[in-house]
Amino acid sequence: MTYFRTALPRIKWRLLFIPVVIIALAGWWLYQDVRTQLDTPLNLDSPAQFVIAPGMPLRAVAEEMAARGWFEHPRYLQLEGRLRGVETSIKAGEYLLEPGVTALSLLDMIVAGRVAQHALTIPEGWTFRQIINALHAHPHLKRTLHSTTPARVMLEIGYPGYAAEGRFFPDTYYFPAGSSDRDFLRRALKRMETVLNEEWETRAPGLPYRSSYQALIMASLIEKETAVPEERELVAGVFVRRLEQNMKLQTDPTVIYALGDSFDGDLRRRDLKLDSPFNTYRYRGLPPTPIAAAGRAAIRAALHPAPGESLYFVATGDNGGHHFSRSLAEHNQAVAKYQLNDADEH
Repeated sequence: MTYFRTALPRIKWRLLFIPVVIIALAGWWLYQDVRTQLDTPLNLDSPAQFVIAPGMPLRAVAEEMAARGWFEHPRYLQLEGRLRGVETSIKAGEYLLEPGVTALSLLDMIVAGRVAQHALTIPEGWTFRQIINALHAHPHLKRTLHSTTPARVMLEIGYPGYAAEGRFFPDTYYFPAGSSDRDFLRRALKRMETVLNEEWETRAPGLPYRSSYQALIMASLIEKETAVPEERELVAGVFVRRLEQNMKLQTDPTVIYALGDSFDGDLRRRDLKLDSPFNTYRYRGLPPTPIAAAGRAAIRAALHPAPGESLYFVATGDNGGHHFSRSLAEHNQAVAKYQLNDADEH
């Protein structure tokens, strides 16, 4: 009897232990399967866009992935989100999924809100109208501006009374889908303010500018006059010396800007008589506003003009380069050499 009394608890303990072991082994297997599935790349052959709508729960995200054939076990992703405590922390937006992304990395992505970024480039030399047209043509920017007129746009973005031309820094900007045209312009304007202030602080002494804004106007002229990086400071030097000697700047891009839509690609002698404050053949000094978006290099050139004696330059037709002259006689010889032809009225 003693043997049976001692053996019976052992048998009961073993009978209880076996189910516990089975349950533990099953749990371990399930855990391993969950980790394997979550760490396995999604079934993607090419980049894919995935949009999470506002208020979309993780369950719906997982089910959508399964419906697209990317992931076979939506409940695994829900379980992982619940265990992490992020089930209700996913961010709405558009996500770009690359081949090789796993369900775990996707979960990290949507919890952090690393939404897809779209790009728009403002090239150096663009006008305000070109920038507005590009904003409105971009498929991922939301149009919220009620007007395209410069004064009204500046009012709507919070800069009433500011001239719009040349205020927006040329660069490539990245943004999520649904960003507004207003936010884009504010960002580009603040970027220009930052760059201009940085360059103004390191300007050369003795420049004929009363403000950084006048330097920005000068930079826009340099931007439109030459596409050759090595010439920017030389062009700046010519313009600065002309200002110091009270000479008219006589730069063609200001007349072209004044002509607007009427410019047909051929600048004629009669155009140089146009009565416009932007016509630097008719009026001395800088035009009232920039004529285009100037990049940092042009701004820096305006604030660090090359020393010298040249007061004239003319395009040579050779890769956008120019010939620089100290006297009008030398300049006229250069014009005869590089520009003289049978063009209308030149």
